[in-house]
Amino acid sequence: MNTIDKLTGLKGKKVLVRVDFNVPLKGSEVRDDNRIVQALPTIKKLLSEGARVVLMSHLGKIKWGKVDDEEIAKEKAKNNMEYVLPVLEKHLPGVKVYFSPETSGEKLAEHINALNDGEVLLVQNTRYEKGESKNSPELAADWAKDVDAFVMDAFGSAHRAHASTYGVPEILKKEGKQVALGYLMEKEVKNLGACVKGDEHPYVAILGGFKVSDKIKVIDALLKKCDKILIGGAMAYTFYKALGIGIGNSPCEDDQLDYAKKCYESGKVVLPIDNVCANSFDNPTEFKTVETNLETKESPIPEGFQGLDIGPKSVELYASIIKTAKLVFWNGPVGVFEKQEFKAGTVAVCKAITENHDAFTVIGGGDSAAAAKEFGYADKFSHVSTGGGASLEMIENDGHLPGIDVIG
Repeated sequence: MNTIDKLTGLKGKKVLVRVDFNVPLKGSEVRDDNRIVQALPTIKKLLSEGARVVLMSHLGKIKWGKVDDEEIAKEKAKNNMEYVLPVLEKHLPGVKVYFSPETSGEKLAEHINALNDGEVLLVQNTRYEKGESKNSPELAADWAKDVDAFVMDAFGSAHRAHASTYGVPEILKKEGKQVALGYLMEKEVKNLGACVKGDEHPYVAILGGFKVSDKIKVIDALLKKCDKILIGGAMAYTFYKALGIGIGNSPCEDDQLDYAKKCYESGKVVLPIDNVCANSFDNPTEFKTVETNLETKESPIPEGFQGLDIGPKSVELYASIIKTAKLVFWNGPVGVFEKQEFKAGTVAVCKAITENHDAFTVIGGGDSAAAAKEFGYADKFSHVSTGGGASLEMIENDGHLPGIDVIG
């Protein structure tokens, strides 16, 4: 694996680093700088070697081709990478950090070539370029022509074969130039690799979230590796309906019933045995905790109610299984944790995982990572991934992602 510590002769070299600065914004303010902080070890390593560091990242989405020019201009204004600049400067005291409002062409080349050793250039949002997400060969060539080396440190984008994550390193490799994974990527590959291999047993996965269809491939992969898969969130009710259990007004994917039933018949899938239900998602006025017998199909969720969290008996059951694990992978909250009434299940899952000091515990990014941070458990996990979609695809694809494989 080509990693940053294997790079040589960096003094005076222009190094393009693909970082993940896709940070949450409130207007022009960065609400959470964790992704910027995570990139600092790689940036500081390159600066210490006398490199001239060019940082590229996407921020938000630009709906090219789907909206008119006025709407694209609004999206660009909302997702302006310049909002990140003061936060980056704060984290790099004593370092000259410049900003390029241009994302390609001669103006960008001028900014890159004006850098001195130990200086940083932050480039405007890569998605300002229409060809970024299409891995445009012309755009990748434009970005590659003025740099001497490439470092991939954006795990949250490693599952996308975009111009900045795949096209540039592909070109540089062919030219015999150095490419490598940064420290963040190296950490992600190592720690998520344990979940990909699944050598430690018992191996327990907890999967939540809204749709079974979003998790089909990862469920298939985990069924081959895991001893138990604990299901929570709205996707549990598709499993319930597949078993002939009434779900009231709970969400369900009717086109996934056969798949859910097949998964359950593996004997590895564990479903909630009670659910906290309410008569409305937005404005609940009635609450019930309903116990459900998975064998007899008794006590279904009543009509007019929907399940919004796992109940206390499910918490006890899940905690008892988690307690036995040597390896835990968690992706997706088991209830609507954003609401006070329905956060208990997700809090309990956090607690149970972190109390198992004998297990290697991994959160696969996304809402699970947000929940663990909110409830004060994030630093008690062995690893919290910075990429939800990327972590799932890494498990689905047996450790392979475009942004990793292109580095070699």
